[in-house]
Amino acid sequence: MTINVILNLLAALALLGLLYAQQRKHASFSVRVFTGMGLGVVLGAALQAIYGAGAAEIKTTGEYLDIVGTGYVKLLQMIVMPLIMVSIIAAILKLKGINSLGKISALTIGTLMITTLVAASIGILMAKAFSLSAVGLTASAADIARGVYLQGKVEAAQAISLPSMLLSFIPANPFLDMTGGRKTSTIAVVIFSVFIGIAATGIHDKKPDIFASFERFVQVAHAIVMRIVTLVLRLTPYGVFALMAQVVSSSSYTDILRLVDFVLASYSALLLMFVVHLLIVSGLGLNPLRWTKKILPLLTFAFTSRSSAGAIPMSVQTQTQRLGTPEGIANFAASFGATIGQNGCAGIYPAMLAVMIAPTVGVDPFTVSFIAPLLAIITIGSVGVAGVGGGATFAALIVLSSMNLPVALAGLLISIEPLIDMGRTALNVSGSVTAGAVTSRVLGETDYATFNSDVEPPLDNEKKAA
Repeated sequence: MTINVILNLLAALALLGLLYAQQRKHASFSVRVFTGMGLGVVLGAALQAIYGAGAAEIKTTGEYLDIVGTGYVKLLQMIVMPLIMVSIIAAILKLKGINSLGKISALTIGTLMITTLVAASIGILMAKAFSLSAVGLTASAADIARGVYLQGKVEAAQAISLPSMLLSFIPANPFLDMTGGRKTSTIAVVIFSVFIGIAATGIHDKKPDIFASFERFVQVAHAIVMRIVTLVLRLTPYGVFALMAQVVSSSSYTDILRLVDFVLASYSALLLMFVVHLLIVSGLGLNPLRWTKKILPLLTFAFTSRSSAGAIPMSVQTQTQRLGTPEGIANFAASFGATIGQNGCAGIYPAMLAVMIAPTVGVDPFTVSFIAPLLAIITIGSVGVAGVGGGATFAALIVLSSMNLPVALAGLLISIEPLIDMGRTALNVSGSVTAGAVTSRVLGETDYATFNSDVEPPLDNEKKAA
């Protein structure tokens, strides 16, 4: 470790100390999250200015920041499966019947699929508005290598069909899925938990003593898991700081400028889709400004972490404690939204790529014969996209190969992938939260007192622990 790296880490520790001082002074959670993001940008920009992108000092410093940033994300991923399982089982035990469960699932998945279709349409419009085309783009060595890698993944993407995707949701080995070993493990755990919950309600009248014992066990497990969630979420400002510092310090501004049209088009599409979410919220009778204020810390984490699955615990907490969505619906929305109908990764991104690449093979992407099947493939293909880094690439491979377009050209965007992925992930999470709000409102379960409260609910015993 060089003296420069030691100085970098001392500066990082000093900034982390400022965040801790805020916590000691009982600053609100939102303020600490945005402070962490701002300090991360400052540190990242300073490192970039001093050493330049790709410098060994930045790489080594990033490895140590990884302990805080990626370590935090891993802690969140650690509690995803236990949270999903105990929360969904607890919710089913409280439901009046299977009909309620069916309505929740249908409304949530339906909203996610429809919004993904809208997102894909916006992606196509923005690609046209910015005249995006892969014709004439030059490829670097990294781009070429990425293209070769993607080409090797085409066969696996082409093997994916709707029946096989639906089959992959079935938890043949639920213990494997609890480890997150498959792309569809999240949905598989949801399904397994549903079976446990339904089976438990089935013995309510026949074996009331056993049911009461099981219900008590679930209540205890739920309380413990939620306590773990609380403990981990307290680390959010520190994790956001480290993640943001890494992104800013390692970004290549030259590559961003080279593909600035695609960056601008992507974020224009993402912002327009955020507006669509706000219009949906307004249609539900909820104040869009209040909504935005309440979900901003969640979107900030999703933006910096680039993990829809990792955002599930914070999403559930935001929906229940800030938006007034019941816990059962919140868990279904967060879980389904991490795998099905991701507005950013499975909607906007593959649509823009397809429109951008089509002219390279002499296809006019703005004809009904091209757009109609593209939208259908994107909507259906959005089922089962993994809520972790790489999900957008997998969705793009499915769409491009299905449309008979050269997938290797997608490698041209490798240099700006992290920058675009940050916005995509935030939109994915916004879409899942919106789906939860739609479901809650339609079923008449929304707690308006919680939503309309201007008092930010603190993390459990936050002041005492601080």
